[in-house]
Amino acid sequence: MKRGLVVGCLALVSVTSGGAVAQTASPTSLEGSRVLDRVVAVVGGQVLTLSELEFEARVAIVERGGVRAADERLDERTLLSALELGVNQRLLVAGADRLQAFAVDRSAVEERLRRFRERFEDEPALLSFLARHDADLDQLLVVLERSVRAERILDSRIRLRAQVSEAEVRRYWEEHKSTLGGSYEGVHDALKERLMRERYGELAKEEFKRVREDARVRRVAPFAQEARP
Repeated sequence: MKRGLVVGCLALVSVTSGGAVAQTASPTSLEGSRVLDRVVAVVGGQVLTLSELEFEARVAIVERGGVRAADERLDERTLLSALELGVNQRLLVAGADRLQAFAVDRSAVEERLRRFRERFEDEPALLSFLARHDADLDQLLVVLERSVRAERILDSRIRLRAQVSEAEVRRYWEEHKSTLGGSYEGVHDALKERLMRERYGELAKEEFKRVREDARVRRVAPFAQEARP
């Protein structure tokens, strides 16, 4: 049985006077209801909502150094990119869970959190960012932990294959030295790192494609302006 991966379902929930979520979803019961959130993906039985996706996208933006940009409105391209990343990470982690492999490296998560904190002026600025996006430190830790674990899983599968030999670096330089400029020794380290990064990226795409072979994917356009709550 293939795992279901459904993208774009809408989650309509009715709020009672006491704030609890109504359990029925009949047309009559939905009269007067408002959309509190939307389901954008179900991965291995785990629901990913639009609010979660937006928060994960903003976390990724901060990690890339865009603290100010993380508070701006997210466009569809950014959300789709975050959706791809979120689905891929969840599939990698779910596979590791089934094998009881790649336990959480707490020190790595704490280091990731430390670097994330350093993006902000101080702790109140970080907490203010989280509050603006209806999140807290626990939710941030969940996102960072999944990211660290997924990266570790992926790295274990492709790191060795991403290595570039000296012969490959030399050959590339010989073929492109007119545009690279400088001596071979002068560009060697940066060139080797670039070639490894490019190969790693291609191998990662292949690995994600393989991981998704067991998942059925149906896509719609859930992020359009008119689809927003």
